Amino acid sequence: MNLHDWIDELCDVLDLDTEVDEGLVRDLADLATDSVHPDAGPVTAFLLGYAAAKRDADPDDLEALSVRAQRLAESWDRPAAAPDPDDIDDDVPDDGSVARVDHTGDVADFEDLEAAR
Repeated sequence: MNLHDWIDELCDVLDLDTEVDEGLVRDLADLATDSVHPDAGPVTAFLLGYAAAKRDADPDDLEALSVRAQRLAESWDRPAAAPDPDDIDDDVPDDGSVARVDHTGDVADFEDLEAAR
């Protein structure tokens, strides 16, 4: 099965009546992964889709949204490991230090989960 077939089948399963420019989404996700953070690609693709759906975007609107996201990613100058500036003097810890529930239901520190990968 190729990517286009997967997208068609996934849209059917999710009850979506839409066309997807997989090249545009893939290129933006790759750029975000390379320029921002290894996990930024899928999150960027999701948010692009969410923004497009919220605006009932046509293909031209989607491309315009993608260009805006691309410009942000290309201008991104913060290292992936840099702390979130909103959390530096915050009493609430950054998401990275919050305990999480792992796949077994046990609570573990984020660092423990990362080490287990």
